[in-house]
Amino acid sequence: MLKQFSWFKRMAIIIILASFVFFLLSFGHVYAPDEVKYGVTFSQKQAIDLGLDWQELYVLMLDDLGVKRLRLSAYWDEVEFANNRYEWENLDWQIAEAKKREVEVILAVGGRLPRWPECHIPDWAESLEKEIREPETLEYIEKTINRYKNEETIVAWQVENEPFLSNFGECPNLDPDFLDKEISLVKSLDKRPVVVTDSGELSVWVPAAKRADIFGTTMYRKTYSNLLRAYVSYPIEPSFFKVKRNLVKLFAEPEKWIVIELQAEPWGPVPFQNLSPEERARTMDYDKFREMMEFSRQTGFEEFYLWGVEWWYWEKIYQNNPSIWEEAKILFTK
Repeated sequence: MLKQFSWFKRMAIIIILASFVFFLLSFGHVYAPDEVKYGVTFSQKQAIDLGLDWQELYVLMLDDLGVKRLRLSAYWDEVEFANNRYEWENLDWQIAEAKKREVEVILAVGGRLPRWPECHIPDWAESLEKEIREPETLEYIEKTINRYKNEETIVAWQVENEPFLSNFGECPNLDPDFLDKEISLVKSLDKRPVVVTDSGELSVWVPAAKRADIFGTTMYRKTYSNLLRAYVSYPIEPSFFKVKRNLVKLFAEPEKWIVIELQAEPWGPVPFQNLSPEERARTMDYDKFREMMEFSRQTGFEEFYLWGVEWWYWEKIYQNNPSIWEEAKILFTK
């Protein structure tokens, strides 16, 4: 009986100490609503896939929503559609329109960039051996940086997207040494900070954060798991992100921490445009959008890039539902 009591006592002490450490790590400043900075990720590809006029959406995003922070992608399969044949017109236009309105742009480069299938490697490079494809990747990155490094509207370069999230997307296996080469190349060409991103819920952050001038996490709460064939609600509170960031700070020292991808569109077993309104609402609707904004603010981050501006406009145009578009407008024009 005494041994059993002693075991319970030791467990109680361990639980109390662990709770105390968690309590200490969960401390952090929470910004007031009027202090938080919001931007969006825009994808021309996604807008086209939804049947939208992507240029019309882009202008309305800047002028009607009032977006002043923007993440754009220099998709390799678009800018170098054939080997050594480059097409810059659409990306030039996006950056020029942002510049007119003094919008801050993070420009992402690399084979793995936002939106499914995650890797956007051109067909001509897809079948190349790794030893040949990697120099081609570096050449495309170098040409992209050199083309836009004199654009003051660009405030940072993102290199790859969630490179350490190996179990998501249709991508080659990550080679950390090659990622380091990509980052080194970008830094050799321009002095602006490099963003490296990672999953908020599914990764440990440390390898990405150690490489980053600016570390960007994703932040999701309700998703669909193809592995489980079920909808998933992550059982986490805002303190989860505070604790995680404070722990990672013991191993990495980025200059800045941001949320690069904040869930603001549905996630289902098929593309959301093929889901019913009821099915889309399982992971995102007007109420969940508002809840997500408050949840994310409580995590203690200051800067957020929302994921889903194309969906808000699709809902407004094709579903006669402008509610989220109008709610988002409040975030950007306050």
